[in-house]
Amino acid sequence: MRGDAAADAGARTGLTRALLWLVVAALAVRQVAVVLRQPPGERLLDLETWIGENGVLHMTGSLYDSGRFTGTPFAGLVLKPLTATAQQTLGVAWTFGSLLLVVALGLVAAKALPGPVSRRTALLAAPVAISLFMLSLPVRNALHLGQTSILPVLLVLLAWFVVREHRAAGVLVGIAAAFQPVLLLFAALLWLTGRRQASVSAGATFALATAVAWAAAPKDSWTYWVHHLAGAGLGERPDSLANQSLHGALLRLGLEGPVEIALFLVLAAGVVVLGLRRAVRYAEDGQLLLAVAVTGCVVVAVSPTAWQHQLLWVLLAVVGKVGKRASDRLVWPSVVVLAVTLPGTMLLPNLEPLFPVRDNILLLAALGAACLAPFLPRTSPYWQHPVPTDYAKLVAARWRRVPLLPFWRRVFTRPNLLLELLLIRVVYDAYAQVRLAARAGRPLAEEHGRQIHAIEQWLHIDIEHWVNHTVVKIDWLRDFFDYYYSTFHFIVPLTILGVLYVRRPADYRWVRSSIGFATLLALVGFWLYPLAPPRLMPGLGFIDTVHGVQDFAKPDYGTLTTVTNQYAAMPSLHFGWSLWCGVVIVMLAPKLWMKALGLLHPLFTIAAIVATANHWVLDAVGGALVVAAGFGLTYVLSGPRKLMTDEEREAAAESVEAPPAEPAAEPDPDPGPEPVPAGKQQAAHSG
Repeated sequence: MRGDAAADAGARTGLTRALLWLVVAALAVRQVAVVLRQPPGERLLDLETWIGENGVLHMTGSLYDSGRFTGTPFAGLVLKPLTATAQQTLGVAWTFGSLLLVVALGLVAAKALPGPVSRRTALLAAPVAISLFMLSLPVRNALHLGQTSILPVLLVLLAWFVVREHRAAGVLVGIAAAFQPVLLLFAALLWLTGRRQASVSAGATFALATAVAWAAAPKDSWTYWVHHLAGAGLGERPDSLANQSLHGALLRLGLEGPVEIALFLVLAAGVVVLGLRRAVRYAEDGQLLLAVAVTGCVVVAVSPTAWQHQLLWVLLAVVGKVGKRASDRLVWPSVVVLAVTLPGTMLLPNLEPLFPVRDNILLLAALGAACLAPFLPRTSPYWQHPVPTDYAKLVAARWRRVPLLPFWRRVFTRPNLLLELLLIRVVYDAYAQVRLAARAGRPLAEEHGRQIHAIEQWLHIDIEHWVNHTVVKIDWLRDFFDYYYSTFHFIVPLTILGVLYVRRPADYRWVRSSIGFATLLALVGFWLYPLAPPRLMPGLGFIDTVHGVQDFAKPDYGTLTTVTNQYAAMPSLHFGWSLWCGVVIVMLAPKLWMKALGLLHPLFTIAAIVATANHWVLDAVGGALVVAAGFGLTYVLSGPRKLMTDEEREAAAESVEAPPAEPAAEPDPDPGPEPVPAGKQQAAHSG
């Protein structure tokens, strides 16, 4: 039996690994296609301005006269021979070469994971790492621009984890620093971790490369090192959002001149001292990859300019383990991956008080890794055995024909608030982007509108025109429905989620999942069946009470179309979300009057969407269907809620919850679901 189980587990791991490598291949093909499909003037922009027919490396005079070359003079010497290559051929070769560097980076990072590493992790680490690198903003930006920023990262990783001879390792670090001078901090890390021969070799290599460049191009070297302070004044404005360093953040906050420079130097010195001390501690603990990542994050923070394509170090910090509980272990890697793969506008709402955080999200992630994140040492008892998550006992399906998937078990513990907020924000922004992208031509949407209107006439439920014109004649009722339509759509669902998160975390999880599924299913409807709402149907005489009179002579009906897809009417999420609110309140509210208020919300909402001419009656039917499907999917994946009997409730009240046990010394190969304290069973299953 054990042999069969091991064979099955190995087969599943092998299949997962094969699928992940297919994902890597698909991402590589996509990246190549995205770059090469762009017109010549819109792809590999930096590479073309350097090496192209009119590039700066073809011109006589200084590399920095045009302000388009931002690399070191040594980088100019390295790139100069490439000017003899045909531009089209070089573009293809450069893109494929950059992807090979990314693959090599992922392979080295996977081999450098701190041990002990399970066999499954060892098999899956490489394709997962390569996929994350390819999806990250730094790699996508470097591929689009044709930048050299992937190479220095790979050189440093090779020096630390592949090359065994100290002098050769130092040479690689020195060459990397010749491309990006702040990487000399890795020479300091080599010295502090006892590899002093490699540190001296790195410094000597950097000095030699810089001297050779100075001898070959003295004017350029003077311009770079003295006039522009090691390139700090080159390229884009240093206060632009692309500069994710402390210097850029201070400039964006309005500081400038000697005050800003002094503050930057003080903060940079503090980050260097604290970050290198932490890196040395992790290196001595056997977490070399984390030590390298922390030092790279220090480089990001203290560089005068840290452009987006130079921020790959932040993603490497994902290897650090934070949190004693298993339920918290994914929080840090999730935050890092989201920060490095998504723009700040997707992570935080467009509110002015949040702009300083949103505009510096990558810098904050780098500072967190360098100075703040409490990474666990390998000597911690929680390194291998975090406090296990409490799961509900599996509940048999009420309907035997409905298969319950075994990988989704109900969790008792409250989910991490930061991760939940990020999840809700990212999912909602993705929903908004997909909804906006699901555009259709006006004729098709209006044709679907006529179809819906005809069906309602046949069913004798075409009450929209009568309700709309009746409400318009009663000012206070019109104002009420306009306000209700515009305001309660978001407030009520968010309030319910917030209350459940605080008061009933076990119920919060399945409630959140059900509305998420309903919203995703609604996106399918928006995409497959674009529908003009009554207010956008010419000739039917509807009055748009919320947005005002529509000019049907204009194809897009003004500026509203730029912020939302006005033909995303079927199904109605206004009604769907309100119905979800009503069902949840009726199921979970302890008081009868609360349940009654919960029922009023969907009734008011359907009246509002019809009275304001924003939806057809059948749109509400569609909203009800996706909500029912959302609850159904949640049921299929995690099973039904089980109400406790009076006897179970009394037994739970008498029982005393035992304190959490310390992590075991030896790993259990298949621990299975943890036993659940009776008190927690009551919290999860009652209600």
